[in-house]
Amino acid sequence: MRGREAFDWVRTRTTTSPARFAVVVFVALILIFTALLSLPAAAADGRRTALADALFTAVSTICVTGLSTVDIATHYSGFGKAIIYVGVNIGGLGVLTLASILGLVISKRLGLRAKLIAASDSNPARSHAGPMNEGQTVRLGEVGQLLVTVALSTLVIEAGLAILLYPSLLIGGVDPLTALWEAPFYAAMAFTNTGFAPNPGGIAAFANDYFFLTVLMTGVFLGSIGFPVIYTLWRHVWHVRKWSLHAKITMITTVFLFFAGAVAFTVLEYNNPKTFGALNFWDSSFQALFLSAMTRSGGFSVIDIGELHGSSLVVGSMLMFVGGGSASTAGGIKVTTLAVLALAVWSEAKGRQSVEVFGRRIPSDVQRVALSVVAWGATICALSTIIISQISQADVADVLFDVISGFATVGLSTGLTAELSDPGIYVMAVTIFMGRIGTVTLAAAVAATSRSQLYSLPVERPIVG
Repeated sequence: MRGREAFDWVRTRTTTSPARFAVVVFVALILIFTALLSLPAAAADGRRTALADALFTAVSTICVTGLSTVDIATHYSGFGKAIIYVGVNIGGLGVLTLASILGLVISKRLGLRAKLIAASDSNPARSHAGPMNEGQTVRLGEVGQLLVTVALSTLVIEAGLAILLYPSLLIGGVDPLTALWEAPFYAAMAFTNTGFAPNPGGIAAFANDYFFLTVLMTGVFLGSIGFPVIYTLWRHVWHVRKWSLHAKITMITTVFLFFAGAVAFTVLEYNNPKTFGALNFWDSSFQALFLSAMTRSGGFSVIDIGELHGSSLVVGSMLMFVGGGSASTAGGIKVTTLAVLALAVWSEAKGRQSVEVFGRRIPSDVQRVALSVVAWGATICALSTIIISQISQADVADVLFDVISGFATVGLSTGLTAELSDPGIYVMAVTIFMGRIGTVTLAAAVAATSRSQLYSLPVERPIVG
């Protein structure tokens, strides 16, 4: 009888509060993977990994971040790396998409409420409680197809990346049998935007293999644009006019930030002998493109991030804070959030009554959500930076960079994260978790029990600006 009651409880939670259930799912996964990574068999030396390190690695794995307090390549055994490989693929599915799949398994069918759970992960206006118009990112009737797209795209893209990476690993001196599992590992780390490397030294050994780096950039790009965009491209790749507004905004903003970031890094680092200063124009340009791509949430790096100029760290922090596309494996506030706010500012400057783009009007509730996401994200990063700075007494620029990298689930580090004490590790882990589950999802989970206000108060306008 208790088993039946437990089943009914879980089933109720999967259909009534998807946002809160998604948080519970991720917490449960983190605890499970913490236990698995704490096993002696998961460590290369056969000893139990310290709780703080195991927990942080589990959070970084499930939240597809890539930051680590230990050297993944040397600390964990083949079994431990297999656990990490499985974890990043589970985490890469997305919080609410994963919750919808579990709800589907329990409910035996993709009913209306399960579709609502899945649709909420693919819709930028997922916190909006009112009726959706027909121009939403993924229509409710297409959610079943979207879930199929998520599964198939993950399988096909990672397999394709692994096939392309395998020859480069062989050329780089990796044993053919070892390369058979390192290629899928790198492919998963690229597509899920995690950035863990299975070999000592990371990808520094492939710094001059531009084909290898280009494949990694391609994987990061595909993972960062989001499953709804992949779905749109799959259906209308040659018909741009049929693309959804979300797909257009995501692609344009992503490409713009990619090249803008590369130009900024090239200009700021051209005279830095420890990064791009010793390279010719073409090599420095490519490395700048690679670094810009990794700030989308990729996490791979062929240079020592700690050697970047302070100005470059600021640019990197800004790019990381924005992150990738909605419902993607990337983190950050998302490129659509930035685009909506930029369009709102432009419309206000022009004195327009509404925000319009590509023949569509963006409703005010979406603008409020975008503003809320930025405010929540900035608050989380600010508080974490203050606390970790106090704990570590490290340079605030390094702390801010690593905190934003954690919040945006990027994985780039100045070297600070690996040196944090246990209290600092726990604070960083919470930052990563809050960044991955999404500020909108977190707000929706907290406000799940809020009541509707059936009245409105008198209007009075305060002075702003």
